[in-house]
Amino acid sequence: MVRLVCSILCVIGWMGLGIAVQAEGEAVGSQVTFSSVAEMNALAATESSVPLGLPPVPYPEDNPQTPEKIALGEKLFLDVRFSKTKDISCSTCHLVEKAFTDSPLKVSEGINGLTGTRNAPTVVNSVYATSLFWDGRSPSLEEQSQHPFVNPVEMGLKNHDPILQICRTDPEYVKQFKAVFGVSGKEITMEEVMKAIGAFERTVISGNSPFDRWFYAGEKEAMTEAQIRGYNLFVNEGRCVSCHVIEQTQAIFTDNKFHNIGVGINTIQADVPTLTREFLKAEATASEVDVKILTDARTSELGRFAITRTLNELGSFRTPTLRNIAATAPYMHDGSLATLRDVVVHYNNGGVTNEGDPVNDFLSGGIRPLNLSDAQIDDLVAFMEALTSPEHEAAAKAAQQ
Repeated sequence: MVRLVCSILCVIGWMGLGIAVQAEGEAVGSQVTFSSVAEMNALAATESSVPLGLPPVPYPEDNPQTPEKIALGEKLFLDVRFSKTKDISCSTCHLVEKAFTDSPLKVSEGINGLTGTRNAPTVVNSVYATSLFWDGRSPSLEEQSQHPFVNPVEMGLKNHDPILQICRTDPEYVKQFKAVFGVSGKEITMEEVMKAIGAFERTVISGNSPFDRWFYAGEKEAMTEAQIRGYNLFVNEGRCVSCHVIEQTQAIFTDNKFHNIGVGINTIQADVPTLTREFLKAEATASEVDVKILTDARTSELGRFAITRTLNELGSFRTPTLRNIAATAPYMHDGSLATLRDVVVHYNNGGVTNEGDPVNDFLSGGIRPLNLSDAQIDDLVAFMEALTSPEHEAAAKAAQQ
């Protein structure tokens, strides 16, 4: 047993208060628990502000937040018993000390070391996403939370019955579900499990970066000269702001839309006609699509098309937030770009990783060579590093080593 003390910022979404604290936890294998998160949520339950730079947190009418529900959701998020091998939890791929990702892995590892096809998106600020997963196949945090449990390369359960069995018989869970939802025994269903996990994830928010202090609080020294030059490139020549949105009072750095930016789809261009025909003919169910996407690399590259069957969304993926992006390397849906500089170079080349490679036929409009100099590329990277919140600075430094 390893005892550790990790300095984190409590990112409390529904009450939206960032509080710097020392959170003590235990590490068991690859699992790390931070027992004070729920306590900090309860402490700030009456607050209504959000960290600098963020909009108000949206809450679903059918899942109101309570400190007890958040604590239950955190426990479910950390429970390794919900996997076939009893050693994988939600937090395995979304580690708090890695800005809720599994950096530096290109794609996530599930039971028995199995790997999927997708890079783990951060949970941080996912409350502002209008759809979840890289292809947007889930409409809410609650709905999304049920799928990894039964994916064969993630947590590997055949169905959700083992989860419900634990929740219905474990004394602590029995007490918590009764207190939070007023249910017990067979009245405990996946609906309650999903709502609790969603409530916890809704608290994981993070702002107050150097950019926020410079742009929204007027702290002229909060960003370096290189970062300020990078900001000007971001909103002008680089046109990054077209998809990674900055508003006058808030910035979530995503348009929550889907774009083909030339990653992944470029490698299967010759196979696209056959793949699309086969996929449309198969008429797969939503659960079958979920499995196929994570077990077949070529199907994964179809992106949003695999969900909507719309040809103009071939190879399109959801715009990720750029907040804390320096802490979550590698990048893109497949983890194929190792550094932020690689990402900027890809865009500078007009949607191809290697200059001179053919552009795919479905590339989103507006993506074209930027003709930025090396110095300008460095400035853009510096600006993105200024989007790191204080609680994720250590993760950012570790990710860039």
